[in-house]
This record gives sequence, structure tokens and C-alpha cells, in this order.
Amino acid sequence: MNSSEGVRRSPFTVKQLRLVVEADDFDAAVAFYRDALGLPEEFYVETDDARVMALQAGRATLELVNPAQRRLIDQLEVGHEVSRSIRVAFEVTDSGAATNAAVAGGAELVAPPTETPWRSLNSRFEAPAGLQITLFAELDQGDDG
Repeated sequence: MNSSEGVRRSPFTVKQLRLVVEADDFDAAVAFYRDALGLPEEFYVETDDARVMALQAGRATLELVNPAQRRLIDQLEVGHEVSRSIRVAFEVTDSGAATNAAVAGGAELVAPPTETPWRSLNSRFEAPAGLQITLFAELDQGDDG
């Protein structure tokens, strides 16, 4: 199906994608995502023993892939299948520096920065809060990027 075929326009606009992740070790997750990866804190609320912190991660997109595309991405980034049904990807300005910061911050490196056919430099991790993440830097930024 062509991406424009059968599209129905919604009567409302989605303004934000917020991925909510339960972290058994909240402090380790904050140390990794806020401190190691540098995601700016939007808000923090603590009530009794309940805590929530929202971290800004730039522009959000929902990327839908079929199983064949998931396998292709795994093969290109890692060399074999490792993904689960959800993987979080963060675009960064320097894949090498971000990879080093992620490892220093407690992530387990699955694959080092690897150039993809679509001209990005991607690395893969097992990260705190049970997420598998990709860090990627676009290699063809042009004059404005």
C-alpha cells in the first residue's frame, strides 16, 4: 500500500509522543538517560514513594517496521537478530562520543558504531530500565545540519 492510499485524516492533532517506561532501579535509569545521555529534565514529581521524571528527547517519531525490516536493521547494525518488538532510537550529533558516554553510564554495548546503507552511524545497547536502544548520527547533514 502506498503511504498516501487509504489515509483518513483525524479530526484532532497528536501533539506529543511520550514513551512511559517502568524502571525498577529508578536512580540508575535517571543516571543513565539524564546524566550519561544528557536528556534534559522536563519535570520531576515525587509523592511518598512514587517518582516520575520526564526527560526531553528532541523530536519524537513513531517508526513502524515489519518483521523483515526489523531483521534487516538488526543485521546491518549488529550482524544478527537481537531486537525485541520495541527498540528506542536516539539521534545524536556524535555517535562515537555518545557511545562512549552510554557505556560509561552503564549500558551494555551490543554493537559499536556501524555505518548503515542509509548513511547513518548506529550503535546498539542494552540500557537501564530494560530498553534496547540505538544511538544514531546522520552522516549526510548537508549545510544546514
